[in-house]
Amino acid sequence: MSVTKNLSSSGAWTESLVAPLRSVLLNPWVESIVRLSAVNDTLGGLHPMLSLSEVRVRVVRVIDESVDTKTFVLQPNSLWKVAKAGQFVRLRLEMDGRRVERVYSLSSRPGARRLAITVRRQGCGLVSNYLHSAVKAGDVLTISQAAGDFVLPTQLAQKMLLLSAGSGITPVMAMLRDLQARNFQGDLIFFHVCRTPEDFIFSQQLQTIAAAFPALKLIVHYSHSAGRFGVDMLKSTVPDLTERETWVCAPRALMDAVHQLWDDANINVPLHSERFAAPAFLPTTAVGTPVAVEFVASGKTFVTSGCDPLLVQAERAGLAPKHGCRIGICRSCQCTKTRGTVENLQTGEISSTPNELIRLCISAARSDVALDL
Repeated sequence: MSVTKNLSSSGAWTESLVAPLRSVLLNPWVESIVRLSAVNDTLGGLHPMLSLSEVRVRVVRVIDESVDTKTFVLQPNSLWKVAKAGQFVRLRLEMDGRRVERVYSLSSRPGARRLAITVRRQGCGLVSNYLHSAVKAGDVLTISQAAGDFVLPTQLAQKMLLLSAGSGITPVMAMLRDLQARNFQGDLIFFHVCRTPEDFIFSQQLQTIAAAFPALKLIVHYSHSAGRFGVDMLKSTVPDLTERETWVCAPRALMDAVHQLWDDANINVPLHSERFAAPAFLPTTAVGTPVAVEFVASGKTFVTSGCDPLLVQAERAGLAPKHGCRIGICRSCQCTKTRGTVENLQTGEISSTPNELIRLCISAARSDVALDL
């Protein structure tokens, strides 16, 4: 595992020594002849928080939020830039000789001295189970810079709704903290859906914020006792829904229902959403004809005739392309297709454009293709 244990010092003095080295080695000309990953590995051997180009974070604290959810409070090194409320980071681990990435929303307030990610343990989740069982205060992890478009605007609407369900509360919680820090004076409803009080992530923190934030009205629906939540209940509980700019992060079924409500009722206020899972793949146009997929940089080629994404096909062939979310959001698996035809499995779009960026996790080959990997 690429987790360094029990780091006791901040490494500020060593960081001061690396800063001049970074300015030299990150010169484009030097980058062309020096393998930065090797330099990063060497610096990591001196001190785990040191890197020329990677954001390293020290786990400061692990908080039990619910029976199956933990928050990891992180202290980043000097390479961390900024994040907006609602954005995510890619967490990178080396597991059994393979690089693994997962996407986690930041639950901390933008501008806070420390970051936080909140992770629900998934039954068969490789990374979430490892984080829950093995990662402790003092360990060092590697993350990306923040990314994502599920964010609050600079100019805020006067009436807003933050809607979440389950672990979808994590990016929305960051938004709430940001709104409180910005002293939002409008009309804000935070509506959260979960199964039971024991499953309520951030329960105590939300109660504390609600008591100190006059603009906020907090609504919680427990589906185990109050019944399955649906858009009819949302409309009756929030009668001025059509007047509220809305941000929603929830499982697919609720997300789809909210989007359908906006379409059916012709609601004109903006609806912003963040999905946990990709939309279902459309029926494919593939006919099962074998095609060759060439990884140009690695000099490897495999043959596929299936309808699965290129990422899955490559892994079956024994290759290990870089990836993260596997649902077309984080773009970790994005690469250049130099030639050939692919189908976007989410939209059904067919493209034969040369030298275009594609995402391996949602693209399938429809002819012989070459990828710059």
